[in-house]
Amino acid sequence: MAPLRSFGPGQEAEHPDYAGQYRLESCLGAGGMGVVHLATSASGLRLAVKVVHAAYAADPEFRARFQQEVSAARRVSGAFTAPVVDADPNAELPWMATLFIPGPTLAEQVKRNGAMEPGEVRRLGAGLAEALRDIHRAGVVHRDLKPSNVLLAPDGPKVIDFGISRPTDSDVRTETGKLIGSPPFMAPEQFQRPREVGPAADVFAMGAVLAHAATGRGPFDSNSPYIVAYQVVHNEPDLAGVPDDLVPLILRCLAKEPAERPLPAEVMDALRQPVPAPAPRIPLQRRPPEETHIAAGPRPVTAAPARTRRRPGRAAVAGAALVLAVGGGLGVRELVSSEAPPAGSAEASPETFRPWSTALTGTGTGTGTGTGTAGAQVTPPVCTSGEGALFCSAPGVPAARLDPVDGRIMWSYKGGDAETGAGDSGSSSGSGGRGDGDGSVDAKALPELSGGLLHITSGDRLSAVDPRSGKQRWGVDISAYAAVVHGVDTTLLVGERGAVRALDSGTGKERWSAPIGGLGTQWIGGSAGAGVLYAVTPSDDGTTTQVSAVSAERGTVLWTRSAAGNLSPFSAPDGALYLLSTNADQMVDAIVRFDSGKRSARRVPLPTPLDRASAAQSGGIAYLSDVGGSLVAVDTRPSGKGSELWRLETSVSRPSRPVVAGGRVYVTGPDGRLLATDADSGEPLGQTRPRLGGDTARVVAELPLPVVMDGAVFGSAPDGSVFAVDAGSPAAW
Repeated sequence: MAPLRSFGPGQEAEHPDYAGQYRLESCLGAGGMGVVHLATSASGLRLAVKVVHAAYAADPEFRARFQQEVSAARRVSGAFTAPVVDADPNAELPWMATLFIPGPTLAEQVKRNGAMEPGEVRRLGAGLAEALRDIHRAGVVHRDLKPSNVLLAPDGPKVIDFGISRPTDSDVRTETGKLIGSPPFMAPEQFQRPREVGPAADVFAMGAVLAHAATGRGPFDSNSPYIVAYQVVHNEPDLAGVPDDLVPLILRCLAKEPAERPLPAEVMDALRQPVPAPAPRIPLQRRPPEETHIAAGPRPVTAAPARTRRRPGRAAVAGAALVLAVGGGLGVRELVSSEAPPAGSAEASPETFRPWSTALTGTGTGTGTGTGTAGAQVTPPVCTSGEGALFCSAPGVPAARLDPVDGRIMWSYKGGDAETGAGDSGSSSGSGGRGDGDGSVDAKALPELSGGLLHITSGDRLSAVDPRSGKQRWGVDISAYAAVVHGVDTTLLVGERGAVRALDSGTGKERWSAPIGGLGTQWIGGSAGAGVLYAVTPSDDGTTTQVSAVSAERGTVLWTRSAAGNLSPFSAPDGALYLLSTNADQMVDAIVRFDSGKRSARRVPLPTPLDRASAAQSGGIAYLSDVGGSLVAVDTRPSGKGSELWRLETSVSRPSRPVVAGGRVYVTGPDGRLLATDADSGEPLGQTRPRLGGDTARVVAELPLPVVMDGAVFGSAPDGSVFAVDAGSPAAW
């Protein structure tokens, strides 16, 4: 997979150390117009400091806009905005410092956790309406209210970025210049009469934002900003999935004519009223009853209504917002409320798959059980399969064998020989302890089957155990090595500067030792019959990468070739090596397929670069996921056109590397959700419920990969659980 780079904006060279008197401590985020940094004032106030990109600082028109933004933000001082502390719009790189507000944006919250509950949407609406009332009283029209400009602070929502024009973000132009705003949340008059935009445009945007919060998607979604613009002006909004009692209010906010929209004070009054009892009505665009649980369209797989099915095209883009909202519709709660069908039901027959969940926790810290410190990192279990079993590691449990049928822990390894646990339905026994005594497990240490044994990385020790009994066969100290790489029957211990030691995976005996590669070399094992390992070494300047094929048996370099770009390997099936190309902005911009027979490389550019993407491949089709939640399929086959086949925007930020099996693509989310997508069309098929545990503020250190075996999909989650669902029916997850 692509290496996890440090988060940063695309214009690294212009990052100053100071903005005025404020030392810029870390980067909070970046956008088209600038970078937002964290800073501290002399009195100890935590500040968010926005610094404009140099390209726009040189534009007099943009400087004037930024001055207007500073003035507008200073006039607005309500409880639902971020107050301005200091600013210098005339600096070489103009900047503005506002009070730092902890909390995710609404866009991040919905992407991470899915649609909000009805009560949460009502509170959000009341807060946004009060914020708009104060903003409009100050004589300001926001013009760009959207989920990413709403911060969810502990004391209520905060509206940020007043009246900002984002030149690089707007794909739609008018004859008078660039439109102000983001198409999915713009009012009709912003497209038709951009010089006449008034406060009512913000009310329209608030209606679209509330629909997004309630359903996980916008009311005018499309895969083209031009189609969005047409739908905003001419079509009725799609409010399928919005709670019934909120539909009339949101419809009023989304009225085509500004005069027909309510004032913010009216919205506040409406949301203060008691929730009316549900009245019978015909749902908007509802599917027939027999279709409610069928994954038939590009919308969420819930009982909520969906639009007419449209097969995604190759040019499907992020604006499509094909999200998998949690709990967004009728019947979803019932589908995910229990792990297994009740005893005695028709679904409980021996031939029917029975979902299960097993807690895999020891005494290690950060296992997601709800007792950790808020904001601390949590390490979910990581699993692999083989020998007809599931093998997992977790903090305090370096390895355990689970029965894939019911999740029973057959044995758990704590160092030395394993402790048997057949019949244990949920927890491993003993206080734990690896070979050197502390029971810890590397967050990135996936148990690996190699040479017929299960290899376990625990602290500074690599141990190989019998996968059937859990008895240790051999072990070795790996404290002097930077990485451990497993091939089919060879294990590599890799030093930081190219020193490589190869062990026989079955016996632990050394096969060979040699200097190969250097600083930054990445290794990947070839297919079972190839007998090779690949060493991939980017040049210091990242413009070229050296690829070498190495004999797994002898350590001899069979051949070496160079390819353009900064490349990282992610798959090595028969006769091919797949690599991701990362540009200077740390974005994955292409896939490279290296033909090991012809020693030639084919580069397939991505239409839109992906942020810190990871990838998998199946049959020459590469599937990529990035930190923003995009899931993309690209044809790299020699006979193919080298084009993007489909693109889906999931409801997950920072998803795991994709896993492809049985015509489906699976990813795991930081909240423990497991998502399934059709590999051919890119249509979402289903998702499991979140499994965060008791403390939702903790951060997942490393996302586990889903495991697919014998008609089941196995996931693991921050709450410390390993769970199984039926691969054949993701709509019922």
